[in-house]
Amino acid sequence: MSPNALIPSHRKPRRSASSRALRAGVTGGILTLAVSGATVPANAAEKPVSETQEMPTITTALATSAAKSADAAQQVAFSYERQALQDSAVSHAAKAAKKAQATAEKKAEAKKKAEEARKAKEAAEARASRSSERSTLSASLSTSNATGSSATLISFLKAQLGKAYVMGASGPSAYDCSGLTQAAFRQIGVDLPRVSQDQSTTGTQVGLDNLQVGDILYWGSAGSAYHVGVYVGDGNFIGAQNSSTGIVERPLDYDQPTGAVRVL
Repeated sequence: MSPNALIPSHRKPRRSASSRALRAGVTGGILTLAVSGATVPANAAEKPVSETQEMPTITTALATSAAKSADAAQQVAFSYERQALQDSAVSHAAKAAKKAQATAEKKAEAKKKAEEARKAKEAAEARASRSSERSTLSASLSTSNATGSSATLISFLKAQLGKAYVMGASGPSAYDCSGLTQAAFRQIGVDLPRVSQDQSTTGTQVGLDNLQVGDILYWGSAGSAYHVGVYVGDGNFIGAQNSSTGIVERPLDYDQPTGAVRVL
């Protein structure tokens, strides 16, 4: 045995025939892995066996595509946000329009009611005016009808209003019913009998629905009347009623007469 046999060698052991060398490199963004064997077949002309695998890398085209995708996503987001804002604006506008319409309708209703109230007031005033005109016209017609002797008769009777009623009196400060009518007709030259029974048959009998100013009204039957008065127009008469009221002007329905006679 050689004296050096037990001295360990400082040389690295050879690689086995089946071991392969791994080489790596990066060229132009391509990762290349090369594995070569220690032994070369005879027909390989001692060329190393290489295996190369290309890994995908981020290129300019890929970066541009990613940027476009991000822009598209942002545009979609903007579109949704803009649509949401538009929908909100439309909703607010619709609510505002509905509120404005309700306010306008209330104003229109208030205006309509005010107009109706104004028209009703004008109509009431017009009716009152027409009524006043009719009253004035009626008074005028009564005065017109009571012309001449009738006007003198009515004027005298109205001058006696408020004087006392005294049984058997014939003026000038007090009268009974037939004394008043006798004194009134004497003013126009007509001489009447003194008592009610006789006055109720003087002249022409007329219906109560066909009265004229100056007609003598009587209560009771013709020829036996117990009270008389004179029709002065507008549905009224003047008479010496009783000791409580004296000489007054009253409507016919205050004390409906039985009949009437016309002496004018």
